[in-house]
Amino acid sequence: MTQLNDSNVPRLDQRVTVPGYDRQQILPGIVHFGVGGFHRAHQAMYIDTLMQAGLAQEWGIIGVGVMPGDRRMAEVLSLQDYLYTLVIKHQDGTREPRVIGSICDYLYAPDDPEVVIETLSDPTIRIVSLTVTEGGYNFHPVSGEFDLEHPDIVHDLADPGRSRSCFGLVVEALRRRRERRLPPFTVMSCDNIQANGDVARRMFTAFARARDAQLANWIEQVVPFPNSMVDRITPVTTTADIEELASEFGVEDGWPVVCEPFTQWVLEDHFAEGRPPFDQAGVQLVEDVEPYELMKLRLLNASHQAMCYFGYLAGFRYAHEVCRDPLFVDFLLGYMEREGRPSLAPVPGVDLDDYCRTLIERFANPEIKDTLARLCAESSDRIPKWLVPVIRHQLEQGGELEFSAAVVASWARYVEGVDDQGQPIDVVDRLAARLTQLAASNREHPTVFIENRELFGDLVDSPRFVVAYLEALKLLHDRGARATLEVLVEQARATGTEE
Repeated sequence: MTQLNDSNVPRLDQRVTVPGYDRQQILPGIVHFGVGGFHRAHQAMYIDTLMQAGLAQEWGIIGVGVMPGDRRMAEVLSLQDYLYTLVIKHQDGTREPRVIGSICDYLYAPDDPEVVIETLSDPTIRIVSLTVTEGGYNFHPVSGEFDLEHPDIVHDLADPGRSRSCFGLVVEALRRRRERRLPPFTVMSCDNIQANGDVARRMFTAFARARDAQLANWIEQVVPFPNSMVDRITPVTTTADIEELASEFGVEDGWPVVCEPFTQWVLEDHFAEGRPPFDQAGVQLVEDVEPYELMKLRLLNASHQAMCYFGYLAGFRYAHEVCRDPLFVDFLLGYMEREGRPSLAPVPGVDLDDYCRTLIERFANPEIKDTLARLCAESSDRIPKWLVPVIRHQLEQGGELEFSAAVVASWARYVEGVDDQGQPIDVVDRLAARLTQLAASNREHPTVFIENRELFGDLVDSPRFVVAYLEALKLLHDRGARATLEVLVEQARATGTEE
């Protein structure tokens, strides 16, 4: 077995693709916050693809971690000279391992925030990218306003040189660049948030305005925040993944990444000081990202929510198990075709029928082993952004919403903390305590969960939605998840026949 590092790369199994470029010649041009599995399977992979083609040598990535859990990533990557293995898992069981070399350094901000700020202030850094999850943008789920009362934000406003958050670090670096008459960098969000660039602009400028109104005005005027849509299913790396890489390919990697073959990146071409030739790595550079991101959020992401609670309650634990069950496939396709798709405008260059079918095929990949627990986690940051907009559109247009309402009901039932077989459920959510408290009253007070206006706004005031929600919740309580889907699918078929 060979420990992954620069000196050992030539000794790796020939089946493992390795960097064909001189990593010593790579210069940093990007700082990335949130170096997790997705970034390493997606954006870092695209940069590595360009480097393999002899391009983007001045666009090396410096990773930055700000969360306590990021310390382990710093340690693992440092031991491996910032190399890691990306393993693509094909449906037929084929593995495609590839060592990625585009990350050239990693900084753990809590150890020395000043080093991070000065790195960001260096004019060679022209892009600051983010995958900090939906919850990392520090905004209220309903109002969308930046939370100035978060303890880290309070700290960073009082002591900018020792910032704890990405907001404090980035804004302080921009302040120094402005003071030194240096050009700004581009802030490139790669998170699953509708209009992610616009959201990032609002949040960073809100933080800046709390510090200095003139600085905020400068950021609004000169710092680009391009919108993007990113897509690649990247499950959490397991011990089995690490062991399989070692046993089958002889690579000792402390934190490899596994992913599906499919990948997509649609990006608004709006940068301050240049960018890598992304288009030569397959990135779609467009003027308007919105049609693509809504397609992904309301079909892929919302469908993940449609499958995960019902699937978990019914006893499944993996996405591929759910998507090999015809009943669940009918339900997912029913949601997409009857509710998700009608909420979308045409998407340039995309056949939505084919896109929906491809989603089911991707979800059904047994090699990915994407856990339903992962898909069920942090729902309070997901349902309001991915599914609630579909419900609102359907209410406004008089369209169907029974499947969407049932998904909300399945979440409420899931948060009760026990599945249909009586097995306990570990609810992972930033609002877990409050949500489980509400769900405990589901039977006595059936609308209590959707009365949470922070998550659902005024949906509880819509009789159509409430009726659909209550019918689904009652079925879930009385007959269980599977029987609820049988009723919903049969009712949809009957409606289609009548039409």
